[in-house]
Amino acid sequence: MSRTSPPHHQQHPQQGELSRRSLLRTAGGLTAGLTLGTAVTATTADAAPATFTHPGMLHNAGDINRAKVRVAAGTDPWLSGWKKLTANPHSASTWTPNPQATIIRGGTGENYGILYNDIAAAYQNALRWKVGGTEANAACAARILNAWSSTLTTLTGNADRFLAAGIYGWEFANAAELMRDYTPFDLAAFQEMMANVFHPLNNQFLTGHNDACITNYWANWDLCTMASILAIGILNDDATTYDQAVTYFKSGAGNGSIEHAVPYLYTDSDGYALGQWQESGRDQGHTVMGMGQMGAVCEMAWNQGDDLYSYDDRRFMKAAQYVAKYNTGQDVPYTTYTWGSGQNCAQQSQTVIGSGSRGQLRPVWAMLHFHYNRRLHLDDKYISAMYDDLVAPEGGGGDYGSTSGGYDQLGFGTLMYAK
Repeated sequence: MSRTSPPHHQQHPQQGELSRRSLLRTAGGLTAGLTLGTAVTATTADAAPATFTHPGMLHNAGDINRAKVRVAAGTDPWLSGWKKLTANPHSASTWTPNPQATIIRGGTGENYGILYNDIAAAYQNALRWKVGGTEANAACAARILNAWSSTLTTLTGNADRFLAAGIYGWEFANAAELMRDYTPFDLAAFQEMMANVFHPLNNQFLTGHNDACITNYWANWDLCTMASILAIGILNDDATTYDQAVTYFKSGAGNGSIEHAVPYLYTDSDGYALGQWQESGRDQGHTVMGMGQMGAVCEMAWNQGDDLYSYDDRRFMKAAQYVAKYNTGQDVPYTTYTWGSGQNCAQQSQTVIGSGSRGQLRPVWAMLHFHYNRRLHLDDKYISAMYDDLVAPEGGGGDYGSTSGGYDQLGFGTLMYAK
C-alpha cells in the first residue's frame, strides 16, 4: 500500500455512501435535542454546515440533557460518571486560574503544565454547570477562560510547541463551547485568542510539518492539530477552517489522515476487522492517545453532521478494535512499518508491535464504544472489553497521573456518552 499517494477512492465517499448531514436532511433533522440550522444546504460530505450547531463539539444539547436527567434521577452509569467528575479536584468551583502570557513546551523554561491543569479545570467546571446547574461552577469556568484570553499571547518552545497548540487548542475550545451561552464569559475575546495564538501554529504545522519529511511526525501530531483546527472552526463559526481539518482527515499527505494513520487492514480468526495503527510499533501509550485524538476529531465532526467515524468503510473502528484487542492482552497481526524520517526522509522500520505501556488506561474508550455499539448497534467486541472491563467509569484530567499524558484527553465519557 502506498504511503505517499492515497488511492483515488480515499478522496471521496464510498460508492453508495452519503454524508451524515445528507441523511439528516433527508430525515428532516437530528434527534435527541441536537438541531442543525435550517439554512444548511451543504451537498458534499466535506463541506462545513451553512449554520454551525452549538453546542457542537464533543457534546451536543442531547448529550447534555441526557446526562442532566440521568444524574438527577440517580441512574447508573451516569451517576458513577458524575461522581468521578465531582471527586476530581479540578472540578471544584474554588479553582484559581494561573494565566501566563507565554506558554513553553519543549526546551528551556517549560511551563505548559500550568495550561493543561487550568484547561482541565475550566472543562470540568463547565460540565458541572451544564449537568448539575451550579452557578458557582459556571462562574469558575468563565473566570479561567477569561483570565487566559486576556493574558496568553505566545506558545513557544522546540517542535513540541506544535503539540501544545494542537492538544490544548482543541481542549480549550471545547471548554469555551460549553460556556458560550454564559454571559460573564467573554466569548469574543476567547475566539480571538484561538484564532491569533493557536490557529497560526496549527496551520503552520499541518501545511509545513516543521520543514521535515511529510512522514517524519507520528500520527498524533497531525491528529491533535486537526482537532484544534476543527474545534476553532466550530467555535468561531469559520467554515474555511473547519473544512481544512475535514479535508485533511480524508486526503492529507501526513500520518494523521485516515489511510496513513491506519496503513494495514486485517480480519482476525473470529471474523473481526482490524486495522494496524501507525504508532503501534512505537508504544501503546501513544497508540491509545491516538484513539482519543482521532476520536475527538470524529465526535466533533459528527455533531456538525459529518460522519468521519464511518469514513472509508469504518477504517477508524478497525483501528480501535486492533488497539483495544492488543491492550486487553490478546495477540494481533503486525506488518513491518517503514517510513521516511528527518528532513531527508531517511528510511526507518519497525518490525514488531511495540509492547511499551501495553494496557495503559486513558479515558478514550467510552466515546468509541457508545458510538459504534449504541449509536450504530455494531459488535465492537474488543472496544467494549477495553471500556467495560478496564476503564469504566471514565474520569478525566487529574485522574490518570500528573504528567501531560494524563491530560491529553478531556475524559468523562461515561457521564457524557453512555446511552
